[in-house]
Amino acid sequence: MSPEVIVPWMESIRGQVSVSQACAWLGIPRSTYYRWKAAYAKRNEDLVVEKIRQLCIQHKFRYGYRKITALMRAEMSINHKRIQRIMQREQLQCRVRMKKRKTTGQPSYVADHLLLRQFQASTPMQKLVTDITYLPYGSKLLYLSSIMDLYNGEIVAYSISDKQDTSLVLDTLYQLPDQPGMMLHSDQGSVYTSQAYQAAVKGKGITMSMSRKGTPADNAPIESFHSTLKSETFYLDNFICTTTAIVVQIIQSYIHYYNSIRIQTKLNNQSPIQFRQLAA
Repeated sequence: MSPEVIVPWMESIRGQVSVSQACAWLGIPRSTYYRWKAAYAKRNEDLVVEKIRQLCIQHKFRYGYRKITALMRAEMSINHKRIQRIMQREQLQCRVRMKKRKTTGQPSYVADHLLLRQFQASTPMQKLVTDITYLPYGSKLLYLSSIMDLYNGEIVAYSISDKQDTSLVLDTLYQLPDQPGMMLHSDQGSVYTSQAYQAAVKGKGITMSMSRKGTPADNAPIESFHSTLKSETFYLDNFICTTTAIVVQIIQSYIHYYNSIRIQTKLNNQSPIQFRQLAA
């Protein structure tokens, strides 16, 4: 008789037959059963701990216990408090440190604040947000320009350059499809208020919206993405000084991970692309 068979069977009849009676049927002492049960529980706990450890390592300790629970529940029934307790005991907690920055720039022309912090969209490419963040981790300072679709949080366009100029945001803008009816929201940075950018936006049939001056919360989703990107890459892996080529590779790899693999609670624990494809 195998403990791997006996213990689950005993659990399945618990409440219907006493332990003493079941042990008598099996011809084993109660002490043997309880010893087997303790060893079985220990092995099961070890397997759960190892699975949690693998998931944490796989996602580079970017996930807290809630997202790890979501991944674990795809394979087994497990309580989130148990996972939280295991992650704390084994020191597997999320290691991301969030960093924030303030927007800068002196806008010369300002579009109306049409988005009004309504960060939900009912269809893809309906509401977009854009911003620029700095990448001071390579041999020279780089800038990342990104555009996010508020429907599913997907990064639908991005460009990297060593200059924070109009050409950077135009390169990003031109990656968008020619689809009338889109709203694009930005801050009041000079690159967004420039004549060339405004003309390009109008030429693509896009409605422009801009945050109020000194109010980064008006553009919170893309601000949050840039903060998350840095926290889950450069800060997490302690890349303080590396090569420019590595910085670019890290950004490209992370955006692919973010769009295709990284689950989000607000998307029913799916990645942005999974959410969009399943909703289609």
